[in-house]
Amino acid sequence: EAAIVEHFGSFDAFSAQLSTATKGVQGSGWGVLAWEPLSQRLIVEQVYDHHGNVGQGSTPILVFDAWEHAYYLQYKNVGPDYVDRLWNLVNWSDVTRRFDAPRAVGNPIILAP
Repeated sequence: EAAIVEHFGSFDAFSAQLSTATKGVQGSGWGVLAWEPLSQRLIVEQVYDHHGNVGQGSTPILVFDAWEHAYYLQYKNVGPDYVDRLWNLVNWSDVTRRFDAPRAVGNPIILAP
């Protein structure tokens, strides 16, 4: 929680940014909360299309699936409602574990003496 406030200003600002990123995916992809190791901060990014196979350089912490197959049977073409409801499913203990792991590695460009 402290890191979200530090990096986004508030939980509401963070959740709005991740929701907007997820809802803005066109076609297939994900909205992602990730740890960016060079700047040592949390970021929100959109990841498109698994066929690109381009490395992101960040560690995913929380991922919202924006592919149509994730929501269409229940939400039809109203994907934003699906994204809004994803917040009720987040396992914050798992998110914390995923957040702590890459931070323990430290900054990859700073060599320890």
